[in-house]
Amino acid sequence: MLRGRWIGMLLLCLVVAGVFAWLGQWQLGRAIDTSPPPPGVTEKVLPLDQVVKPGEYLDAALVGQRTQASGSWIPGDFLIVSSRFNDGAEGYWVTGQLRIAGTAKPTSLAVAVGWAADEAAAKAAVQRLEKTADGSVVTVKGRLISDEGPVAPPKDQPTRMDRMSPAALLGFWHDTAGLDVYRPFLASTAALGGLDAISSPAPEEHSSVNWLNIFYAVEWAIFAGFAFYLWYRLAKDAWEREVEEFEERRSVADPDPEAL
Repeated sequence: MLRGRWIGMLLLCLVVAGVFAWLGQWQLGRAIDTSPPPPGVTEKVLPLDQVVKPGEYLDAALVGQRTQASGSWIPGDFLIVSSRFNDGAEGYWVTGQLRIAGTAKPTSLAVAVGWAADEAAAKAAVQRLEKTADGSVVTVKGRLISDEGPVAPPKDQPTRMDRMSPAALLGFWHDTAGLDVYRPFLASTAALGGLDAISSPAPEEHSSVNWLNIFYAVEWAIFAGFAFYLWYRLAKDAWEREVEEFEERRSVADPDPEAL
């Protein structure tokens, strides 16, 4: 182990172990949130522009944040999203394009305005809501939720939507030239158009400890220790081979008299 070759190997293992130790420390630092959001923070109603900006992804800690926004409904953009569950019952959401008031550039927010148990009731609500889209400014309160991501519709129903995705809704909206759109959507607290209120309970409080990151940190520590063990094992194997070769040479040079 004191030969130059194995000392060089030890130095290399020290470098590798140091990198692994740094990675473990980095994972450990990410595992503990030193400034977690206070309990109940999502239940305070905040203006939309204080929570997220158009085009930005919603921070995980803000998913479910109660928010309010003011604007006007765009006629012709009340659309139905299927496969929506309300307290375990499957049904439909009616959604609308809310054109935010007081912005320098046209900006819209997708809003789920209510739930219906069947498609016929959802379509009837759309007709009622279209009559209210007269350009008047309304204020909507609800929970801000991340885009669920669009999925391809069935071939026989090209306009069907099974995910609540502002990106998908944008493809059906009107008056979208130069439009800024919020990536998350708002699940309205109060139902509109004779629909049922959407069940949207407060999100669960997040733990300040991320156990997955702690597991990764332990893994890196094990890898760092294994780097030293690998050096020791390789050096010992080389030593054992040399001992075996020495014994073989000695037996050839000095054969056993009894064997002769």
